[in-house]
Amino acid sequence: MKDDEKYQNLQESQLKEWEASCLRCGACCGTEDGDPCEYLMKLADKDEYYCQIYENRFGLHKTKNGKPFKCVPLRNILHKTWPGDSRCRYKA
Repeated sequence: MKDDEKYQNLQESQLKEWEASCLRCGACCGTEDGDPCEYLMKLADKDEYYCQIYENRFGLHKTKNGKPFKCVPLRNILHKTWPGDSRCRYKA
């Protein structure tokens, strides 16, 4: 197996681990400040959220109140703080 393939496999494995650890709290998408992403939806009867455009989420979007923001990979903002970030498994 080539080094490129090994690296790609490692990246995919790490992504799956990260996804599995997410609590789906929605804090990184604005649930805690009251103006979440327009594509963030709450699961019925649960305190969990999901993104309607998850596979294509990165880039310029709007909040439910129309405020523009840029959705970026979470690893790009782990060094920052946001409302509710203390619940984020990625920061723990």
